[in-house]
Amino acid sequence: MDILVSGAGMAGLAAGVNLSRAGHDVAIVERAQHLRVNGSPIDIRGESLTVARDMGILQDIVARRVDMTQRACFVDGEGHRVADLPFSEIDDSPDDTEIPREDLAHVLRNALAPSVPVTFGESIGDLRDDGRGVDVLFASGARARYDLVVGADGLHSATRRLVFGPEHEFIRHLGFYTALAAFPNHHPSDAPNPVYNFPGHMAAILTYRDVALTALTFRSPWIDYDYHDLDAQRRILTAEFGAHTLWRVPELLDAACRDPELYFDSVSQIDMPTWHRGRIVLVGDAAHCASPLSGRGTSLALTGTWLLTKALAEHSGDIAAALAHYERAQRPHVTYAQGTVGTGGNRLVPATAADIEARNRELAQMS
Repeated sequence: MDILVSGAGMAGLAAGVNLSRAGHDVAIVERAQHLRVNGSPIDIRGESLTVARDMGILQDIVARRVDMTQRACFVDGEGHRVADLPFSEIDDSPDDTEIPREDLAHVLRNALAPSVPVTFGESIGDLRDDGRGVDVLFASGARARYDLVVGADGLHSATRRLVFGPEHEFIRHLGFYTALAAFPNHHPSDAPNPVYNFPGHMAAILTYRDVALTALTFRSPWIDYDYHDLDAQRRILTAEFGAHTLWRVPELLDAACRDPELYFDSVSQIDMPTWHRGRIVLVGDAAHCASPLSGRGTSLALTGTWLLTKALAEHSGDIAAALAHYERAQRPHVTYAQGTVGTGGNRLVPATAADIEARNRELAQMS
């Protein structure tokens, strides 16, 4: 089949690898001008480790393993260590692997067959599914026809919006916003990664290898803003963190506001009754974002694209049966991953000073 994949994130690249190896002609388009690799390291967990092994990329993933999360600890306003992050509660098993986002992107890109084109600066403008194929109008004005379109374009999926409806119908906001940016004046080392809280807020320095990041998270109900507007994101962060002067919050905020590649978004999940319609199917965060609090978004991207590829092979010639099979197989993984969020936000970003003190006492006793 001729297959278009929209999005060159982890789900899109994994879809390209798996579908092309199964004999399909695959093309990938990505709205950004380059691979989007900004953000903190990500986790490969559970069943996705088996998928990565079967894809032939597990060895490359393990070779690039880092220990950023393992080195996290909580500090007070003067930078004194007060408690350790309970890593045993985060890791499912010793095999779980944390890898820099840029490393996994390049591992997947290198695993793509040379015959799979990745076109940057391009996206889907409109779709028309006539039951026999999908006519695609691209943002550039180009047109093409495909047997199947795979939407792998993330939390704010344009494919989902065009086919299933507005984002607000499917998004479940978990009550937090988070930001990640480069922290250029900090020199990484093997020292612990400090995490500081004041009521309803978290500020952290995250390091791995020669990379240092500032991480800012805060509690908030839904905020209406243009998620493409970098200045709006800076204003929101400044309103939340600008008045706080303890620890290193001012310099972390300054670094975030200066970074042109700032990542800022709501901590949300996507909840949909179905991930396919006709010859169009969603994978990864576009279909079932579990949120950063789950630590399982990339794992779902790997299992989902693998199961989609297997379902298409098992139901060759019957796309409807294949996509229904994919959903049945992937849904239990999604239900579990989304359910793991639990009280993680309360532990990372306690709402009150009393909650922060209680969290620190609990963790200190555990350690």
